[in-house]
Amino acid sequence: MSPATTALFFLLLLFSTSNAHNITRILAKHPEFSTFNHYLTLTHLASEINRRETITVLALNNAAMSSLLSKQLSLYTLKNVLSLHVLVDYFGSKKLHQITNGTALTSTMFQASGAAPGSSGYINITDLKGGKVGFGAENNDGNLDAVYVKSVAEIPYNISVLQISQVLNSAEAEAPTAEPSKLNLTEIMSKQGCKAFADLLIASGADATFNENIDGGLTVFCPTDPVIKDFMPKYKNLTASKKVSLLLYHGVPVYQSMQMLKSNNGIMNTLATDGANKYDFTIQNDGEVVTLETKVMTAKITGTLKDEEPLIVYKINKVLLPRELYKPVEAPAESPKPSKSKSKSKHKIADAPESDAPAESDPADDQTADNDNGVAGLDGRRLVMGMLSLCIGVLLM
Repeated sequence: MSPATTALFFLLLLFSTSNAHNITRILAKHPEFSTFNHYLTLTHLASEINRRETITVLALNNAAMSSLLSKQLSLYTLKNVLSLHVLVDYFGSKKLHQITNGTALTSTMFQASGAAPGSSGYINITDLKGGKVGFGAENNDGNLDAVYVKSVAEIPYNISVLQISQVLNSAEAEAPTAEPSKLNLTEIMSKQGCKAFADLLIASGADATFNENIDGGLTVFCPTDPVIKDFMPKYKNLTASKKVSLLLYHGVPVYQSMQMLKSNNGIMNTLATDGANKYDFTIQNDGEVVTLETKVMTAKITGTLKDEEPLIVYKINKVLLPRELYKPVEAPAESPKPSKSKSKSKHKIADAPESDAPAESDPADDQTADNDNGVAGLDGRRLVMGMLSLCIGVLLM
């Protein structure tokens, strides 16, 4: 392959990967959409938006969301209403004013969900006098409830985020939606090789915190029964509050599929995270093998017990030990022996003191987490500039 062809290949790869979007991060830059952003995450629409390659989000500011929330709709009905504001086609601000014949009918994620009866999941977009653009649900007697306000963000033909003036009315979207059957976390774990861990959750009362987080999205890392059996002597030495912290350390308050874990390596907060007490760990993968690194030890995901969004439960081969409760301790120094090679220091894991104060850690070891759902990511702009410089250099050779 010639240098020019190689450079072209890298450029194409670069632009295809740099166009990946994250609606949570986009809206986080605009505090006037914080409520809308919160409910996209809570209803799991954010992850669905991020998985699609061509999408338009009709964003509602905090005032418009306050009006919607005043209707006191259930979370499941609210998801239908918000999904009506996500178009499965690309409409940038320029395209809005160049609609063929001045009007267009486009499908939404509400229509794609299969929950919309008939064509109630379609939106009518119409160019109006004075440069205005109107939006209305197809089943709303031709009424255009909202108008275009401004473009919030656009990645051409990938994602467009447009602010509209108010909520789109739809009797079908606002119809009461049956709540899905409740998932019994401890029962799921007990039946599939994690009964010992489930019993600890119930005995400590930590199961209540896990259950409270299921609807909003929950990832659980469950040590298997033999692992818990071997760990029990250490567990019994912990105070009651430390036992709860240790157990909560095995839950992450967001749904993370295996593919998401592989593509989002980095620091992840847990149910035990509380201010300065970080209780975080790092996700890493080597091909198909995904590991959890706590700076004290490393555990490996060995299987999936349950994957039914918003809940996913993984099996792991070790109990996760947070550095707030355990820390590596240097072994006693041995008498120096003449050797040409440098000796490696050995570590062992020690229990933390019985006080509830967190174990000391080296501040240099601390890492700053990307606060988007507790996952750290790569600085995309640096990657883009680095790859672009490399490709230009190859072309000039």
